[in-house]
Amino acid sequence: MSKRIRKEEVLPVDVVGACLKRIEALNRELNAFITVLADRAIEQAKIAEAEIRSGDWRGPLHGIPVGIKDFYDTAGVKTTAAFEQFKDRVPARDAVGVARLKDAGAVIIGKTNMHELGMGTTSLVSYYGPVHNPWNRDYIAGGSSGGSAAAVACGMCYATLDTDAIGSCRLPASCCGVVGFKGTYGLIDSKGILEGEKADETIVWLGHPGIITRSVEDTALVLGALTEVDFLAVLDDEGKFRIGVVNNVKVDKEVMSGFEKALEILRELGHPMTNAPAPFERASFDVRDIESDRKAVSEQFFTDIDVLVLPTTTTTTPAAKDAGANPLVLSSDNTFFANYYGLPAVSVPCGFDANGLPLGLQIVGRPRGDDVVLRLAYLYQRATQWSTKHPTL
Repeated sequence: MSKRIRKEEVLPVDVVGACLKRIEALNRELNAFITVLADRAIEQAKIAEAEIRSGDWRGPLHGIPVGIKDFYDTAGVKTTAAFEQFKDRVPARDAVGVARLKDAGAVIIGKTNMHELGMGTTSLVSYYGPVHNPWNRDYIAGGSSGGSAAAVACGMCYATLDTDAIGSCRLPASCCGVVGFKGTYGLIDSKGILEGEKADETIVWLGHPGIITRSVEDTALVLGALTEVDFLAVLDDEGKFRIGVVNNVKVDKEVMSGFEKALEILRELGHPMTNAPAPFERASFDVRDIESDRKAVSEQFFTDIDVLVLPTTTTTTPAAKDAGANPLVLSSDNTFFANYYGLPAVSVPCGFDANGLPLGLQIVGRPRGDDVVLRLAYLYQRATQWSTKHPTL
């Protein structure tokens, strides 16, 4: 779409208009957006169109509609974290990530719904009502970035800026059949997430900005805009990876079956593979140890491998009725360690369960191995058709 916009084959106003129509048609059913910025988005699209026509092309996000998780401050637009006490909270400044997306020419189409204050993995608990899974609205969308994953999966926008503190970008990506990425701790500037509000020190250490898209290439484009590093260029690197297949996961049969099929594809790609344990037990919640643990993780777990691969979730996606009052019914056992150690990680679609809900393959790399994580995810995506399948609504 970016190439078509740059060639003026398609106008940004039409692209934004198409996404707004999707939101109008589907948001009442899925509840993916808290705030829709229709008028502002159209105005941004008109500005983008004029800039492109005058030869002032800002890059591949120019004129592309994106959503922002309602954790990130947006100047003059309410930022609520789906929390009743913040329902009238309107920040004066954009978060750094939001500002960088705007500078890249992206059109901010709205603020996505989420699990209240990011404190759950279901996105059922929100002052604005629960998010529903676009593949089957009786199931959870995952959380806490559930609205973002639902929005991207069904074409309400092309990408979203999110957060991930225990897996809350990757888990909903797995549930909704999209790509969820978080970088090495500190790769993406997190300043402006509920700026000025009191934050727990543990969450500050664990929290990573995240990105949700429909493809690894799209993730690389958004990441490039946020970091000013050309991550798209690394995807076609022909180097081999030493893959560690995590052998200490505890997952249900359907998840394991999907994972084993994904491993068959990875073997066909020709990269050397060996069994390896993931550091699940080592990840404590003691922030006094987190810096030393992060410094030691490469020597302890990545001496003979470049990446770890494992299922994103431990179970298939739960039905909303089975979640009950448990905000963490979707376990973060397979994702949390990457937050604790500050490791780059991505979830890519790898199949479907018996209920027709997506499954996710997770790839985790050593610190600052973001390029390797994305390259392997891209190769896997290119060898499969899972990322081309979208919910019919």
